[in-house]
Amino acid sequence: MTDLAAKVEAFLAEHPPAGADPIEFLRARFDAGLAWVHFPVGAGGLGAPRAAQFAVDEAFAAAGAPEAVPAAKVIGYGMAAPTILTFGTPEQHERFLRPLFTGEEVWCQLFSEPGAGSDLATLATRAVRDGDDWVVDGQKVWTSFAHAARWAILVARTDPTVPKHQGLSYFICDMNDAGVQVRPLRQITGEAEFNEVFLNAVRVPDAHRLGAVGEGWKVAQTTLMNERVAIGAHAAPREGGLIGVAARTWREHPELRTPGLHDRLLRLWVQAEALRLTSERLRQGLAVGQPGPEGSAAKLAFATINQAVSGFEVELQGEQGLAYEDWTMRRPLETDWASRDPGFRYLRTKGNSIEGGTSEILRNIIAERVLGLPREPRSDADVAWKDLPR
Repeated sequence: MTDLAAKVEAFLAEHPPAGADPIEFLRARFDAGLAWVHFPVGAGGLGAPRAAQFAVDEAFAAAGAPEAVPAAKVIGYGMAAPTILTFGTPEQHERFLRPLFTGEEVWCQLFSEPGAGSDLATLATRAVRDGDDWVVDGQKVWTSFAHAARWAILVARTDPTVPKHQGLSYFICDMNDAGVQVRPLRQITGEAEFNEVFLNAVRVPDAHRLGAVGEGWKVAQTTLMNERVAIGAHAAPREGGLIGVAARTWREHPELRTPGLHDRLLRLWVQAEALRLTSERLRQGLAVGQPGPEGSAAKLAFATINQAVSGFEVELQGEQGLAYEDWTMRRPLETDWASRDPGFRYLRTKGNSIEGGTSEILRNIIAERVLGLPREPRSDADVAWKDLPR
């Protein structure tokens, strides 16, 4: 760790953050192996222990170093990068990881479909082999940032004659392909950060496949487990996130306080702090392997607490808590929704219990894989996908 701290210090001395061009700074950071220090040398890392990442990120943040736009982080950093690292070829590492880290290429996730959300393995988007390419046809939905993405991680069905989990393959899809059509889905907030995506004879080179043909479900599990950690267990300081906003409002506006609200704020503060510390422990556990089902618990708690805190804040501010007049549909990618007004946050947090796996599905995962409770009976586990009723 001392060696790593010295590398960060030397890098910052050579590349002063003040006034630096963000893209050039992040490119240099990647090339120095200080992007994801646990990644291999040449892939943005130094082969260091995964637990060292937090200290490196803290040092760069303390120095005021530039960061990629927020839209690049949850999907790009939290889902695509670890999946590409685990299942990608050296050529794929070289092509995709650097512009992903710098935010020059934003990523989206083409998983959910109109008829395959919670039960993702029933998805119907087809990929048919044609020489060195796969021809993809289908529809995806609830795709965050598809309107701005350069690349997408895509799961498609390559064999309909086997049970649903066995006939899937995992690809990197070019969102600039002429067969990709993106349509906005306007949310309760008035924004359209989500989209539906239509794929019409989209050609994906076999060189853009991650993992073996038919192993898409295995690859997707790596993505989904990392996704839940990225959403629910991201690094944050004490009083970070929405609880910090609510606590600051409480301190700055004593005229809004009541005994009942005080008791609720204290309880929410303790819950948020417990989640923060649990998330820190979870991230430390990642130093010895890939995320497990514990990430589902963190994501479930994150959604529950966010919704409770945003509801508290609306009640605390009374009429002003409902104020929300900015109904912009397409917002700049650098916008952080957590910094917006209370009315927006209250509406936006309703999506926290859906995105990244619904709370109901996460409870099933916790029950089966953490608590060891019996699995739900499934009648379709050994039935060929083509024979399933739809």
